[in-house]
Amino acid sequence: MDRNMLKSAKKIVIKIGSSTLTDEEGNIDKEFIKELSDEIRKIVDQGKKVVIVSSGARIAGVSTIGKWSRKEDIHYKQALCAIGQVELMDSYRRIFWEKQLHVAQILLTKDDFGSKSRTLNIRNTLFTLIDEGVIPIINENDTVSVDEIKIGDNDMLAAYSSVLWGADLLILLSDIEGIYDKNPKDHEDAEIIYEINDVEGIKKEIDIGQKSSFGTGGVSTKLKAAEHVNKFGIPLAVVKGKEKGIISKLLEGEKVGTLIYEEIN
Repeated sequence: MDRNMLKSAKKIVIKIGSSTLTDEEGNIDKEFIKELSDEIRKIVDQGKKVVIVSSGARIAGVSTIGKWSRKEDIHYKQALCAIGQVELMDSYRRIFWEKQLHVAQILLTKDDFGSKSRTLNIRNTLFTLIDEGVIPIINENDTVSVDEIKIGDNDMLAAYSSVLWGADLLILLSDIEGIYDKNPKDHEDAEIIYEINDVEGIKKEIDIGQKSSFGTGGVSTKLKAAEHVNKFGIPLAVVKGKEKGIISKLLEGEKVGTLIYEEIN
């Protein structure tokens, strides 16, 4: 795929991983959100539409009520998400408003994507918000999700949301610069793969590696998300979220991150 084609993307989903959204102490990185708001303001001024899929609720909850940080009971985990979701959305609201951007929260579960009536309602809400210039921020509804109805990873939540909206591009902001041929943390000679057009083949060739300490997903979930959106003609890009101006660089056709686009016959 010619990267210059990305310049014409009008409907863009941006997924933000937990590692990207937090600082070294595990708190919400408000400087990152400020830079993100700058990027999105620029995108919106170009006539493009944006949907955000954001991780970070549980981490925000831990930073708010640290005394629960080591509790692994599901009820405490869900309670932390409930607390953290307020803190997270308040950060988005206040920082984005500095750029005259309104935000809205949409919390979803796996069941929502399996119900025709719910899917229709989600689409109607998304289109209404976007048509009125509001930035939807989607997250999994962790306070009610259990294993049976849990999507489990926001890479896949972003993929489902991209297909539902009919996006032109899905961008995964990660703590890595892209997909490597082997784990760069373990191998100094690891090389980034700039383009992938055969996901199944690449899975057999590369070292998938492990998930990050903060996140729930790794390279394998990113490739799974790519497979899902590629079936609907949507390219997926993996880029380093905290690199300044990375979204603009990608949308300007620069050779950054990994672009995954497999044409499905």
